[in-house]
Amino acid sequence: MIIVKDLHKEFVRMGKSSGSALTNVARSLGLMKKSSEVVRAVDGVSFTANDACITGLLGANGAGKTTSLRMIAALLQADKGEIMVDGTAVKAGTSSTQSQMGVLSDARGLYPRLTARENILYYGLLHGMDAGLAEQRTQQLSHWLDMQALLDRRTDGFSQGERMKTALARALVHDPKNIILDEPTNGLDVVATRALREFLRFLRSPEGGGKCIIFSTHIMQEVERLCDQVVIVAQGKDVAHGTVEELLQQSGENNFEDAFVKLAFLHPQPSQSGVN
Repeated sequence: MIIVKDLHKEFVRMGKSSGSALTNVARSLGLMKKSSEVVRAVDGVSFTANDACITGLLGANGAGKTTSLRMIAALLQADKGEIMVDGTAVKAGTSSTQSQMGVLSDARGLYPRLTARENILYYGLLHGMDAGLAEQRTQQLSHWLDMQALLDRRTDGFSQGERMKTALARALVHDPKNIILDEPTNGLDVVATRALREFLRFLRSPEGGGKCIIFSTHIMQEVERLCDQVVIVAQGKDVAHGTVEELLQQSGENNFEDAFVKLAFLHPQPSQSGVN
């Protein structure tokens, strides 16, 4: 189970030529220039993702979904708020919760000179798995994800869909209890998307381990077909929670896309603040 309470994250934008590393250093030293601007990427997100459940984090591009997931995965430190993974507090830069999570981020980050098999095995070894068990798990995942033909090819030159499959297998090699997926169907064709959907349903089931899965997307159809519960995020805030049916009732709409638009956009939203 993953519990998120009142999550906040701000970034300082100091101009077109400033990189994020320089920006963060300048902010920590109090060297913000007059042209700097505070951007509230996440501005009070709260939700609970239960075990044996697929929770959809739904929002437009820039709504704060990816930043929220990176904080849950301990890749970013929250400015404010609390994240609990199976009763353990998440803190960026520590491994206390990372072993319990499988994370597929928007940046796939495969090693191009390694084969798909070597990429997956390497992550298994990093998680402390025995080499034989890691190989067994790799074979199992390649069967589930229909990627046997990819295993012994270098990932350099892979299509986006092939890279996604490899990255997903790598994220799941250590059989984590909690799974975080940032737009996992991106780049997949219809057949591969259907296969992934069935695989995630299996992982949610008792036979698949009753996983806690957070699924970030901006595609309405994926949410309708896959998610047990939905959290709608807009301008860094969670603005609605519930099942698809409950969100339709809340919005008074019969079409889920219309419901999303009404809940996410057709209500007052505080503007982001700039500082001088």
